[in-house]
Amino acid sequence: MSDTKAPKISIVVFIDALGWDVLKGRRFMDARLPFRRKLQSVFGFSSACIPSILTGLRPREHRHWSFFYYSPATSPFKPLRLLGLLPRSLVDRGRVRNLISKVVKRFYNYTGYFQLYNIPFKYIDKFDYCEKNDLFVPGGMNRGQNIFDHLKRAGVPYHVSNWRDPEARNLEALKADLITGKITFALLYMAAMDALLHQVGKESTQVDQKLAWYEAQLEEVLRIAAEHYDQVRLFVCSDHGMATVHTQVDLMSKVEALGLAFGRDYTATYDSTMGRFWFHNPATRERISTLLQQVPGGRTLPQQELEQLGCDFEGNQFGELIFLMDAGVLIVPSHMGVKPITGMHGYHPDHPDSDASLLSNVEPPHDPKAITDIFHLMRAESGA
Repeated sequence: MSDTKAPKISIVVFIDALGWDVLKGRRFMDARLPFRRKLQSVFGFSSACIPSILTGLRPREHRHWSFFYYSPATSPFKPLRLLGLLPRSLVDRGRVRNLISKVVKRFYNYTGYFQLYNIPFKYIDKFDYCEKNDLFVPGGMNRGQNIFDHLKRAGVPYHVSNWRDPEARNLEALKADLITGKITFALLYMAAMDALLHQVGKESTQVDQKLAWYEAQLEEVLRIAAEHYDQVRLFVCSDHGMATVHTQVDLMSKVEALGLAFGRDYTATYDSTMGRFWFHNPATRERISTLLQQVPGGRTLPQQELEQLGCDFEGNQFGELIFLMDAGVLIVPSHMGVKPITGMHGYHPDHPDSDASLLSNVEPPHDPKAITDIFHLMRAESGA
C-alpha cells in the first residue's frame, strides 16, 4: 500500500431508470464492470423505489409510496383550494404549476422533492403529501432509518450528491472530495437518464449516446479515485427500468361518466400507471369496481397481492382499491400529466421492464437480488 494513498474507497453510482432491459443489447462499461446483476424493483414509482434503496425496507415499512394520499384532516393544501376558482387553462399550465409548487415548498419548508403536478386545485384540500423531507440526509424517512443514519452513527466519512443539482455539478463535487482522500464511501446521484427515457423511449439512439457520456464520466471518476486510493470499488445501480408506451387509456373520464360526486361518494388519484380510490359509501365501491372490470389493459390488485408486494398500508393510506395498468399502458390524462409520453415505469415489478440493474468491478456482497439489497451492500461497503 502506498504511503500517499488512502486504503479504499467504495463508490455507489445511482443512475435513475437504468433498467436491466434498457441495457440489454448495449455495451456499457463491460470490461470495467464485469459483475452484472438483475434486481427486482419494488411496486411504485421512484418515490417508492428510492426510499427502499436507502433503507432496505419495503414501502409499507418506510411509508413512502405515491406522493399524494387522501387525508383531509391533515392536508396542508387547504389555502390552495381558492385557486380552483381560476380558469384551468391558466392554473394547469406547467410553468404556473411549477411556480406554485416552489412557493408552497418554501412556505412549508419542505426539504424533499415536491411537485403539485396536476391535482385539481378544487380537490387539493383532500390530499396530503408523503415526501416532505429530504431522503438523502439522516432522519429523512417517514419511518425507519436510511443509510445516512447508519453512516452518521458509525462516524464514516462519506460523500453524497445533492439530488437537486445537475449531473455535471454532482460529478465535480464527487471528484473534489476524492482528491482529498478523506472519504471512504460515496453515493453519486445521476437522474437525467429517467427524463430521457420518458421522452424518447429505451430504443432510441439517444440512450446509447447518454450511456457513452456516463461511461466517459465514470472513467474519469475511476482515474481520479485511483490516484488517491489503493483500492477503488465501483457499483452502478438503478431503481427501475422503463416500458415503451403503446396504449393510452382515459380512466378518469370513464369513472366520471358514472355520475358520482368526487369527494362525497369517492376520492381518487390518477397516477400515470394506476388509479387509486377511496370510497365514502359501499354502493360507490361496487359501482367503480364493476366499471374497472370492464377497462381493458389493467386490473384491480387483490389485497393478498398487495401484501406480497409490501404495499398493504395501515388504514389504506394510499388507496382502498388500486387499479394497475399493464406495462406499456398509460393513463392519459392523469394527475401526473395531461400529455402522452414515450416511456413509463411504475408497473408491476414482475414485468421485465421493471427490473433494475447492479453493475460492479468486484463481486457484490450478500448476493443481491432486489433493489432493497443495495442498502445492505452500502452498509457492507461503508462499514456503517
